[in-house]
Amino acid sequence: MEHPIQRRDFVTTMALGGLALAAAPSILSAQGAMPAKVKVALIGCGGRGTGALSQFIAACKILGIEPEVVALADAFDDRLQKINQTYKLPATKLFVGYDAYQKVMATDCAFVLMATPPAFRPVHFAAAVEAGKHCFVEKPVAVDPVGARAIIATGEKAKAKGLAVVAGTQRRHDASYLKNKALIEAGAIGAIRGGVVQWNGTVPWVRRRVAGESDGVYMNRNWVNFAELSGDHIVEQHIHNVDVAIWFLGRPPVSALGFGGRARRDSGNMFDFFSVDYDFGDAVHIHSQCRQITDTASRVGEFFTGAEGSCYGGGKVFTKKDVQVPDIKLDTGDAMVQEHVDLIRSAFNGKPLNDARQIAETNLAVIMGRMSAYTGELVRFADLLTNDKSPHYNFKFAIGPKDFETGNVKLPAEVPPIPGKA
Repeated sequence: MEHPIQRRDFVTTMALGGLALAAAPSILSAQGAMPAKVKVALIGCGGRGTGALSQFIAACKILGIEPEVVALADAFDDRLQKINQTYKLPATKLFVGYDAYQKVMATDCAFVLMATPPAFRPVHFAAAVEAGKHCFVEKPVAVDPVGARAIIATGEKAKAKGLAVVAGTQRRHDASYLKNKALIEAGAIGAIRGGVVQWNGTVPWVRRRVAGESDGVYMNRNWVNFAELSGDHIVEQHIHNVDVAIWFLGRPPVSALGFGGRARRDSGNMFDFFSVDYDFGDAVHIHSQCRQITDTASRVGEFFTGAEGSCYGGGKVFTKKDVQVPDIKLDTGDAMVQEHVDLIRSAFNGKPLNDARQIAETNLAVIMGRMSAYTGELVRFADLLTNDKSPHYNFKFAIGPKDFETGNVKLPAEVPPIPGKA
């Protein structure tokens, strides 16, 4: 990904030439300048979607652009009505159901924000790119290898169309992380030789089943506790920290060998904890540790040991070298707003960002860790990305996004996998 601090100036004219920029004429002025207004739609109106839309609007204000929300979509009407208390859209711009994303793509929005449960992301992203929309895709972008590879393929289509794609890995848009990345590249701690990445916290929430509720409705409302929809918390949440390791090292891990289990969770089918050894090759190992258990100590972050020093992901750097890097000057101190600033700016300055492969590869890494812990096997990155002879290559969950559209959802057993028997 192009360094965000290198994308500060607006481009007032663009020589489009042969570039197939798939933006509607109303988005760009005749000269290709930054527009006065942008139209945006949201798919997934829960807590993350609500936050993403407000952050997109804040980014527009920073850029001096007027945002117009033209569509809201969710599987459930109550979520739509709640968020619409803020935006007050007419009923004709509110779309309900598992096929609501298709109706969003038929609108004249320039940007689509995707914040449904992660399992739906490959389908929604493909539809958005097909419709020529710039995309914010919240992390994670898939729950299985088949879905992650679909994101890569769609990302290539977005690139050919000149569409901007930014993923919700906001640490890559955070000044403290960007500075430490620059220091590492400048040799401040020498080559990274190892480290630890952690997300130790509690179960975010549980939605109990309501009498008469269908399997599909119950699973979706309680999605954060089902691996089929969230990918398990190593994928849904811990992806942030593993992404930092991949970003700082500049490559994905070669393999993963991990374990995990369930001690207290009483909803869904996921693990409470994971411990994974990520082998990055060249004798570099990163220990991944994540836990969701209530009333336990919390620790979230990253720490790396280099040949000549060490550093926290976005914190203190321990070095005896006098290494200087340029100041990091961003538009805002809020990385979750900055990522939208970078998305919008890149859509109009002739250098559209495209995070699709980057986020998909990180997504594959955390899926790899989960699969190793679930099965007890050593799993290689190539087994998920390129080695179609591997038994892991074509793995996908038995319940997928299209099953929700057709109503063909049967609740899986609410028990975790058993390593050695999974």
